[in-house]
Amino acid sequence: MVEAYRQQRVSFAKTTTFNLDEYVGLERNHPASYYSFMQEHLLGHVDAAPERRHIPDGMAASLEEECRRYDSLLEQAGQIDLQLLGLGHNGHIGFNEPDHALRSGTHVVTLQEKTRQANSRFFSSIADVPTHAITMGVGTILKAKTILLVVRGKDKAEIVRQALQGPITTECPASLLQTHPHVVVLLDSEAGGSLS
Repeated sequence: MVEAYRQQRVSFAKTTTFNLDEYVGLERNHPASYYSFMQEHLLGHVDAAPERRHIPDGMAASLEEECRRYDSLLEQAGQIDLQLLGLGHNGHIGFNEPDHALRSGTHVVTLQEKTRQANSRFFSSIADVPTHAITMGVGTILKAKTILLVVRGKDKAEIVRQALQGPITTECPASLLQTHPHVVVLLDSEAGGSLS
């Protein structure tokens, strides 16, 4: 997308962005924060207006108030046109971890050990990986007009199968994508290796 912008094939001037999530307890300038990631890989290189870029504040004095603020911004913006998702090894989308019940709106979540282990590659040690995050809820995700799920790697093949062909269950949050009318799935051959 940055290259397309540099070649003047696309403009982000009228684009409004909402990040799915942010770690709790990381300053925005921390190299592993999603704020820093977005700045480094996209927003710092395109013409998206700063006031139209939205990322939850993991350092907010009141996390509950921050979740309400974020939901209010989402409501004011209306329906999300395109929701870009990855897929966690345990089936999480955003940071909506497997559970007996899932939250609809933005909320604080305790990250499972499997998620923290997978994300430890971005930190000096597992001890530095935050234990909590603010995440957009599954209900908000499912309201998007189009959802784009992008997954790579053999290590994701079984969870891809569960998400796309298994039963719909909160124990695999991504399986709820089966209920959406317009999901586009992009897989490499290894990630799709367990699909029938």
